[in-house]
Amino acid sequence: MAARPPFPPFDEETALQKVQAAEDAWNTRDPEQVALAYTEDSVWRNRDRYLTGRAEITAFLREKWSRELDYALRKELWGFRGNRMAVRFQYEHHDASGQWWRSYGNELWEFTEDGLMRRREASINDVRIDGTERRIFGPRPEHERGLLLPVW
Repeated sequence: MAARPPFPPFDEETALQKVQAAEDAWNTRDPEQVALAYTEDSVWRNRDRYLTGRAEITAFLREKWSRELDYALRKELWGFRGNRMAVRFQYEHHDASGQWWRSYGNELWEFTEDGLMRRREASINDVRIDGTERRIFGPRPEHERGLLLPVW
């Protein structure tokens, strides 16, 4: 199992680095690469789905990004303590019919000492938007790193 710095316990700087690394990874839309950030036996709750282990996580992400087209994500640190973090996020995508969506959510993360995530709990709500209402276009540009998410 490869370690994933930064390692807990987190301080503000390392917590922000971990959140940005997660955002960057998810914006690749590469299920195999993203799954490497989780322990082999990682446990997830994603909306109403429960997953265990990298194989299930990889399959879930593969299916997700096959239907959530042009997916682009922003994450923001909400709080942290020790080896745990709370993160809020927004992402946009369109479906096969061309309908655009913005999803709002909160995640709770728990890490092992080697920086892998062993637990992820995500609550997510979807809002139908018009393509003209989009505000997330691809990965976050370097000059926007560290900026807060727009107010709803």
